[in-house]
Amino acid sequence: MSLRHAILGILRLHPATGYDLKRAFDTSVAHFWSADQSQIYRTLDRLVADGAVEVEVQPGDGRPDRRVHAIAEAGEAELRAWLAAPAEPHRPRDPFLARLFFAEALGADGAAALLRARREEALASLAALRAIEVGGDDLAAALRRATLANGVVHAEAELAWLDATLADLAPAA
Repeated sequence: MSLRHAILGILRLHPATGYDLKRAFDTSVAHFWSADQSQIYRTLDRLVADGAVEVEVQPGDGRPDRRVHAIAEAGEAELRAWLAAPAEPHRPRDPFLARLFFAEALGADGAAALLRARREEALASLAALRAIEVGGDDLAAALRRATLANGVVHAEAELAWLDATLADLAPAA
């Protein structure tokens, strides 16, 4: 998945400013995709240049003008083509696991501290996911609930793995 397609997908739901898109990433898809504000704006600029997204400038009445982005026909076509294409192979990259792999250099106490810190992050992530509400009984809501359930299951599994790993390291720490 590319950020380009994630933005097109969100804009298919509703027009949005760059700020609105960042909020949508943080509150609806953060359990499987993240982006910082600068990435979003760079990608929006490319989407506009490519004709996949249209921009409406709304005067700000004493504030900066709002640039509201909406998916264009070309963007709809690109999103549908991406959705219909075979899925890309999953190639995970996890900076935390890379650190843990080499954490022997920190000693047992340092490795355990690394795991405990990750556990706190996982607990916070799980709480944030459980706070997300997905209403509706249509296909879109069912699919959003499914991706949210996937995020919850992964967070719970990570917590179980972290606890087991900490228990396994306890004699060494």
